[in-house]
Amino acid sequence: MKHSIRMQLLTTFIGMMILTLATVGMINYLFLGRFYKHRKIREIKDVYTTINDLAITEEDDFNTEIMQISVQDNIEILVTDSDFSEINSTGKDASEQAIRLFGYYTGFYRDKIDVIEETDRYVLQKVSDKRISTQYMELWGQLDNGDWFLIRTPLESIEKAVDISNRFYIVVGTVITLIAVLAITIVSKRITEPIVQLSDLSRKMASLDFDAKYQGHAHNEIDELGDNFNKMSLELERTISELKSANVQLQKDVKKKEEIDEVRKEFLNNVSHELKTPIALISGYAEGLKDNIAEDQESRDFYCDVIIDESAKMNSMVKKLLSLNRLEFGNDPTVMERFDIVQLVRGVVQGMTLLIDEKEAAVTFSSEESMYVWGDEFKIEEVVTNYMSNALNHLDYEKKIDIRITRVGNLVRTSVFNTGDPIPESDIDKIWDKFYKVDKARTREYGGSGIGLSIVKAIMDAHNQECGVKNYDNGVEFYFTLEGK
Repeated sequence: MKHSIRMQLLTTFIGMMILTLATVGMINYLFLGRFYKHRKIREIKDVYTTINDLAITEEDDFNTEIMQISVQDNIEILVTDSDFSEINSTGKDASEQAIRLFGYYTGFYRDKIDVIEETDRYVLQKVSDKRISTQYMELWGQLDNGDWFLIRTPLESIEKAVDISNRFYIVVGTVITLIAVLAITIVSKRITEPIVQLSDLSRKMASLDFDAKYQGHAHNEIDELGDNFNKMSLELERTISELKSANVQLQKDVKKKEEIDEVRKEFLNNVSHELKTPIALISGYAEGLKDNIAEDQESRDFYCDVIIDESAKMNSMVKKLLSLNRLEFGNDPTVMERFDIVQLVRGVVQGMTLLIDEKEAAVTFSSEESMYVWGDEFKIEEVVTNYMSNALNHLDYEKKIDIRITRVGNLVRTSVFNTGDPIPESDIDKIWDKFYKVDKARTREYGGSGIGLSIVKAIMDAHNQECGVKNYDNGVEFYFTLEGK
């Protein structure tokens, strides 16, 4: 069973205090009476010595001296001459005490006597006075000058004093115990509070919670220990943070290596597949030129145009692949800046005027005067260009292209719609994959490589923004969003 240090301190201190008080009380109860009696015997003997000295010197104020001693020590004193005729007494019943002294001397006194000490000069005894039912401590005998003396003190006063003393001790001990319990409770709280705080702190640190800090003010070694705990907490937090960062980085590196290996395999397979056709065409037409199959100039020019066209397609595809790889592996950092998306789209549309006229497309552009967004202007221009090229290459029926820029909350949505055949639902999720082509024959016809939308997806992922496609009955809409704050 676990016990708190505060409770242990309280139990220990209170237990020790009660044990000490009980021990002192028991000693007081058992030995205080004996101690008082022993002291009273010493006092009686001291009075005997004083009286003896006064009698020898024959002081004139002998009676006054013994009266002062009697009052001071609460002792009855009786002094008589050798024949018990002349009496000096401090008590009221001097004659009766003289008779008692004479009875001790002659041995006729019949009260119960308990002799404590006897010498050739005096007898120390405890006697019971049946007449008044009181016990006395008495010292009687003969002084050096021949006079007789009796010194007595009631034992009842001693017993009452002891009883009062014991009662007083019980009351005072109880009060002291209550005060001590209160004081120990307060002190133990002050002592244990920083220790308990350190215990809670260590428990939180064991659970990797480093937000808690020691804030005690004990002004002793506990504060120093608490400061060391705080330093250790900061150091552990920093070390664990570094380990986690290193672990995350390691996981990223491992994942990146796996992705690189996978991409490398995919890249080689796709590139070899995509380059097979243009290389075969270039090789075939080049052999035809070499073997003089094309005899007239027009045929030779056609062969050369095919070779040049296929080479250009290969060059464009390689450039796009390199650009896509840089985006996917973070080698082409995104530079965030604030720019006018309306102005950018207008620029792209103007730059594609010849192709628009060639396709006989009707382009409409709906937007505000200007609309500012955050992004990499160069890369967003590439996204818009890919969308426009895709729309022109798949344009059909009414040959309309509708470009819209709208604000949706904190975002700005840019969409490019073209009339034509919708994308089959089975292909919707695949069009963002590298080298994927919905209509391979048509894509081959306009020189597409199936990489453009993959580049768009990589650029928008780098911006942490959304891009997508939506089918309509009469066409397809591609869109992307940017932060508009």
